[in-house]
Amino acid sequence: MLEPATEAVLTEIARAGVVEVDEAVARAKAALPAWRAISPGERAQVLRALADTLAAHHEELALLEARNAGKVITDARGEMGMVIDTFRYYAGAPERLLGDTIPAAGGQAFTVRESMGVVGLITPWNYPLTIASWKLAPALAAGNTVVLKPAELTPLTALRFAELARAAGLPEGVFNVVAGPGATCGQRLVEHPDVAKIAFTGSTAVGRSIAAGAAATIKRVTLELGGKSANIIFADADLDAAAAAAPAAVFGNAGQDCCARSRILVQESVMDRFLELLEIGVGALRVGDPLDEATQMGPLISASQRDTVASFLDGQAPVAFRGSAPEGPGFWFAPTVLAPVKASDRVAQEEVFGPIAAVIAFADEAEAVRLANDTVYGLSGSIWTRDGARALRVARAVQTGVLSINANTSVRVSTPFGGFKQSGYGRELGPHALDAYTEVKTIFYATEQ
Repeated sequence: MLEPATEAVLTEIARAGVVEVDEAVARAKAALPAWRAISPGERAQVLRALADTLAAHHEELALLEARNAGKVITDARGEMGMVIDTFRYYAGAPERLLGDTIPAAGGQAFTVRESMGVVGLITPWNYPLTIASWKLAPALAAGNTVVLKPAELTPLTALRFAELARAAGLPEGVFNVVAGPGATCGQRLVEHPDVAKIAFTGSTAVGRSIAAGAAATIKRVTLELGGKSANIIFADADLDAAAAAAPAAVFGNAGQDCCARSRILVQESVMDRFLELLEIGVGALRVGDPLDEATQMGPLISASQRDTVASFLDGQAPVAFRGSAPEGPGFWFAPTVLAPVKASDRVAQEEVFGPIAAVIAFADEAEAVRLANDTVYGLSGSIWTRDGARALRVARAVQTGVLSINANTSVRVSTPFGGFKQSGYGRELGPHALDAYTEVKTIFYATEQ
C-alpha cells in the first residue's frame, strides 16, 4: 500500500479472502459462549484494560494512522484520543445493560438484553480506527464477538489494535481482523449464516448492496452512509466566527468526511462579506506534510479519489477561489470554493468526499430550510444565527440526524450519531449504540395456578 503524502510504498500485507473470513467467523463463534457468559464486571474490566493499553500506545497508533491514511498528525492524535475515550465509555456498559419490569395479567413480565452473537464490522478508510471503535466497543460490551473488515487501503491500525487487544487480555477469538477487499471479504461477512449482524460505514451505494444481501438471512444491520451536510449562515450570525469555522468544517481530513459541511448556504444580504472572510480563511489554510505539526490539511487517500474529486470541477459552477497545495509526489488537491452554485448543480447534490465547498444563496428562513432538505442525504449540519428561536425552529425543520448551532461539530462519544434518509439507519455512540448490539427478550413468570 502507498503512503498518500509521498506515493511511496508504506508496507505490504497479505490479502485475506473468503477462506480467511470463514476461519475468523469460526473463531468468533467458538469464543462466543465464554465471552457471553463472563460476569458484567469481568467484561468491563477487560475493556478498561484495553483502554489503558491503547493509551500507552497513543502516539504509535496516531503516527501509523497519519502515515497510512494521509492524516494530519494533530488530527490523528485527537482521533486516537477518541478511540480511548470510546472504550472507557463503553467499559461502563456491561453493568448497566438494564431491562424493564412490566405488569401482566396472571404474573410478572420482565425484559433482558442479550448479545446477538457474531457481529461483522465493515469500516471505511477516512477514519479507520476511530469508526471501528464506535462499533467495536459497544459490540464487545454487550457480549458479542466480532470480525472486523477494515478498508483495504487503511488496515494497519486495525491489525495493530488486534495485537494490543490480545496483550490487554481480550480472550482469543473474541476479536478478529480480516484485511481484504470488500467484494470478497465484506460480501462473505454479509452472506455468512453464522454472522448475526452487520455494521457498516461507507457509501450509500455499497450500503444498499449490504442491506439487500443481509435480507437473505434477516441479519440485523446498522448503516452509516453518505452525507451532503448544509452549513446555514443567517445574516444575523457572527460572520467572523462562522467564516473562521467554515474551512475546517468542509476541508478537515481533506474533505473526506461524511459530515463535511460541503454546502454553505448563505443569506443573500451578507453573501459578499461572508465570501470575503471565507477567502481569507481558505488562503491561510496550511496544506502539506501530514507529519508537520503546523499542517492543517493533508492529501487525499489515493490517485483515484483525487480524480473523482477533480471531476466536480466540471464547469457547472464557477471557482470563486482556491487555496494552495504542494507540487510533486502525493495525492494533493487544493481546497476549493465554488460560487455561486445552483441547488441543482451536481456539486450541490452529490457527495464529493474531497476539499470542495459549494456556496449557495438563500433569501429567507423558509428557503434556507428548503435548500438544506433538498438532498437525498440527512446526516449532519450547522446553523449560524444569534436568534435562539430561529435556531431551534430551523434545527427541528432540517431533516438530518445531527445538528450543531453556532458550531461545526458532529460527533461526541456520549451522544447518538446517525442519519436520516439515504444517510443510513441505526445509531452509533452514546447509550443508543447498545440497542444496535443487543436483542430484547421478554420473560413472563406466572404467579397464578
